[in-house]
Order: sequence, then structure tokens, then C-alpha cells
Amino acid sequence: MAGLREVSRSAHSLPLSQILRLGQSCRTCQRRSASTETKPDPAALGVVTDSSFDIPQLTPEQKATFRPWKRAADRKFNLPSSRYQYHPPKYNRGPLHPIQSPMSSDPIARDFVPGPFNLPRLKQTYQSTVAPDLMTLAYNHVPPGTKNKEPPADRLRGWDGSSPYHENRQKRGPRGAPVLPIRERNITFRNIPEIKEITVSAYVPEALKNDDHLVVARTVVLNLTGAMPEITRTRKSVVQWGIVSGRPAGVKATIYGNAAYEFLDRCTQLVFPRIKDWKGIKATTGDSSGNLSWGLNPEDVALFPEVEASYSVFPAKMIPGVKIFVKTTATSDRQARLLLQAMGIPFYGEIRN
Repeated sequence: MAGLREVSRSAHSLPLSQILRLGQSCRTCQRRSASTETKPDPAALGVVTDSSFDIPQLTPEQKATFRPWKRAADRKFNLPSSRYQYHPPKYNRGPLHPIQSPMSSDPIARDFVPGPFNLPRLKQTYQSTVAPDLMTLAYNHVPPGTKNKEPPADRLRGWDGSSPYHENRQKRGPRGAPVLPIRERNITFRNIPEIKEITVSAYVPEALKNDDHLVVARTVVLNLTGAMPEITRTRKSVVQWGIVSGRPAGVKATIYGNAAYEFLDRCTQLVFPRIKDWKGIKATTGDSSGNLSWGLNPEDVALFPEVEASYSVFPAKMIPGVKIFVKTTATSDRQARLLLQAMGIPFYGEIRN
């Protein structure tokens, strides 16, 4: 600081012209310094001086010889696709096979179905209440140490051996039934009955003379199920009734999963309570394999909210009656009735198991 004060004091004693000459000589020294006169090296700064515009263009001879498709066609061995793209196996070869199919929730799975996008109220009730109750009601306690029951008798009929052709011949089915019915299995945590699918069908014989009845029936079934109905045709000809085989005479639609639960929920909560003097479903219904069905008149079909909201669109005398088929995973009609009763559907009359 003392040296700077002495310089400033000495500068005060100099004339103005001499101070200007000293400033010009200082600027000249700054221009001639090494740091300002020399240019920086681009390589030292990491700057790339090469450009793609400096690359020479291909000649016509080089363009003519560049044929990648010919090189791929001449290749004797193709590249393995499994290294670049994963394909799930077409067949499941057991749990011990090194290649396993992905889960159904994986988008690359062959059986992938997007969703679920909603969870019906009736399905929540089934998972939280109905399924545990069914397993509790159908519980069959077997004390430890109980001997196994004898295996059931063979339901197929054998041959009496009166002819030499009876030897090694395949056994016959039961009398009156070409196919063996499903044998009922006890309900456990592995096979609790549940709804598999629901089919809604409508038979409209008037469509043989007037196609408008078929259009109305198809629209009604479409509104009830939300699925595009399939047109059914007559199988046999009946001259007295004017039925010709192969003519369209009805519609049907099948719904699965959440849509089936929602349809059954609408039936039990919105339609059945409004049917006048409705007793319920006959207990004799069923096919002995856990599948039940019932029918609704045209007046009952009009009670569905999908039809009632746009009732003026449908001609009143053209709304058809429908038949509803409920397919369950139960192994007997008794288990199927127990499932539907827990969901709010009453049964009346003689019970047939």
C-alpha cells in the first residue's frame, strides 16, 4: 500500500502530456503480449474440426456394388430370432420344463386380456362373503386316521363274454345316456363354485315372416349384454308351423367375467323384485352338471334399465322374451343352486339333485 501511495504521489507531479504517452505505451505492450498474439490450439480445447460435409460422395460404381439385400439372401444361416425377440411358447410342457409361459397379466403372454377395468359389486361380495360361506357350509370333516373309502364302482357297462368278439372290446356307456355325467366333488378351497359365463338367447319365430322382429331382438340382447349377438338359424323344417331349416330365427350372446357378474346383479337387484307375483326359479332346472337356466317374458325384459331407458325406441309388441343360461364351475345342480341362492336368487318347488 505504501508503494502505491508513492506512485500516485509521483504521478501528481507529472504533466498531462507525459501521462498520456505512458498510457499509449502500456496499451502497445498489452497487444504484443504472448497470450493475446498467439491462437489457441483446437485439439487442446477438445474442439472437433472435422465435418461430415468434408466426406467425399460415393461414386456410381460404389453405389452399384452396395446391395445389402443380396448379402442377406446369400447368407446360409439366419440369425437366431430368440436372441433378439422373445416369443412365449405355444404349449405348456409342464412345471419342470426350462421354458415357461409368462403370466396371463404379462402383455407378451398369448392369453393376455387387458383389464380388469372395474370390479363389480357382486364379485366383491362373492370374494369377501359368498366364497368363504360356501366353503364353510360344505365342509366335510374327516378325522385323522380314517380309512379311505372303497373306490366307486365302474359306471361303464361291460360285456357278458357270450361272444369271442367281446374280448378286449371297449366298455359301453350307461343306459339312456351316451355320455357320462359329471361326478360331484366335495367343495374345498381349490374348487369353490363360481360363475363362468352367462348366455342370453331369444327365439323369434315371427322373424321368418318379418325381419323387423329379428332386428328388434338383436338390439334388445345387445343392450342387455353389451356384446354383439350371434344370429341363430332353425335346424329342422316344420310345415305346420311354417318353419324352414336354415332360416334366421333368433339371436344369442355370451358374456364372461365381470360382465356376467354385472348382468346377474342387475337381475337380482332391479328386475326380479319388480316382477309381479314372482315366486322365483324352479328348483328342477339344471343339466346335472352345475348349469342352470330360466326364462323371462317380454314384460319382464322391459324392466331392465337398458330397455326401460329407451323404451320408446323399441316397438312394444316386438320386444322378445329371453332365456338366460348360467354356466358355473360347480359339479352338480345342488352346488350351483347353493351359489345362486347366496347371490340372491330364490328357488321354489321340488328340488332335483
